Order: sequence, then structure tokens, then C-alpha cells
Amino acid sequence: MGLLSSSATFVRYAVEGELPPNFLDFAAERIAANAYRDIDDNYEERSVGWVSVLNMFDSSFEYASFAAGDHIVLTLRVDERTVSPKVLKKFTMKEETRLLKERQIPKLSRAQKIEIKENVKLMLLKKAVPVPATYDLCWNLSEATLLFFSTSQKAQAELEDFFKKTFDLSLQLQIPYLTAEHLLKPEYHDALSRLTPDILI
Repeated sequence: MGLLSSSATFVRYAVEGELPPNFLDFAAERIAANAYRDIDDNYEERSVGWVSVLNMFDSSFEYASFAAGDHIVLTLRVDERTVSPKVLKKFTMKEETRLLKERQIPKLSRAQKIEIKENVKLMLLKKAVPVPATYDLCWNLSEATLLFFSTSQKAQAELEDFFKKTFDLSLQLQIPYLTAEHLLKPEYHDALSRLTPDILI
């Protein structure tokens, strides 16, 4: 479930690094440069980019629609065109069998098998439809925190890399201890550091 759902699950990040001057102008430029690019009409295997939280087909962000007060709200869209390993194996073996009969040879060389597999994969990729996945985020600029609406470790790794590429800022996943350290006043940090885990059974 995403940002605009009636219920949602999310993880919290701390955003590390200094924001450049005129940050909204900088953000608009960097988001536009890393906006989602459609791959429906070509044969690329993968596309990753930013889209609007309101519409996964809106990557133009007219009038800085990603800005909401002191927050930036975005959706990370990841489209992947994949071929099942079993399907690839099936059609590769089928093509190898056809060539053996056509050429009347006892076996194929390793190089020939590799070439056949690559050609078959390309043929199957051309027939495959990219499958989209979307993940919302809400970035609080004043508190330097970010909520990411997915608990998938793969999605989180994708976000961390792409956020760094876009904004040149790092994300640190906030486990409960780090969240408490962020929320508590400095005078309580020493007491927090002395806490030890306990078994509540």
C-alpha cells in the first residue's frame, strides 16, 4: 500500500548530507533528469525513474507537483521486461535441436550454444511486456527524514541507489534505536546508549 492508501506500511530513513542553496530548483532539475522513461516501444530490459504519486504515467511534474509544503512526494517506478529461465531453456533447446537437424551435425560448439541462447533471449524479450512496480515516498525536508512505503529489501536497495544518483544525498535506514536517537533531545542520548535488550516472556 502506498502513500495515498487508507492503510500503509513504510520504513523510515534519515537523509544525510547538506541541501544545496535554492533546493527546490535543484530538485526540479535533478528529478526531471531522472524521471521515468517509457520502454513499451523498445526492447530495453529495464527502466527506473521518478513519476507522480497521483499518476504513474506522469513524469513531467508540471508546476513542481512533487513539492507539497515542506515535503517532497514522489513515486519510484521500476519497469522490468523479463524472461522465465524455464521458458528460455525450453526455446534454447528447441532451437539447438532444429539447428542440429538442419545442419546434420552431431553437436554444437560451446560458442554456438552461447550465441543461440543470446539470440533466443533477445527474441523472447521482444515479445515480453514490461511489468511495472511503483513505490511511494514522502521526504520531510526540515527534519531530514524520509518515509518509503515498501518493506521489500530489494525495493529499498533500489531506492537507496537511485536517491543517491538523483540528489547526491545518502539514506540511512532508521532502526528503532536510531529513530529514538533522532527524536530524543541530546541530553537523553547517553541514557539511550546504556539501554540493553530484554526478553519480555
